[in-house]
Amino acid sequence: MKRIEIQINGEAYPCSLTMGAMLRFKQETGREITEIDAASFSDLCTYLWCCVISASKREGRRFDMTLMEFADSIDPADMEQWTKSLEVQNGAGDSEGETEEQEKKSL
Repeated sequence: MKRIEIQINGEAYPCSLTMGAMLRFKQETGREITEIDAASFSDLCTYLWCCVISASKREGRRFDMTLMEFADSIDPADMEQWTKSLEVQNGAGDSEGETEEQEKKSL
């Protein structure tokens, strides 16, 4: 998975879709990520926060912003950039998965 970074208060932080991020979203909202409303800024902001926390922990980086501090530090353009990064990454992931599946079938 390609590493994504997000700028927060002039500093770059890692951002990854991890199992930890999914579990954090569930703990924070009581809902699974499959229940995210793509039109809900609150859902997307919360999930992005979870992804930054999880990626930072994985890389040994300190990230201790609360959800509200995080939301105060980003703007809609940051959210849009992150969403576009995910779309590009998911598009690449789908073709890689298809290639891998095709290779398995050929064996």
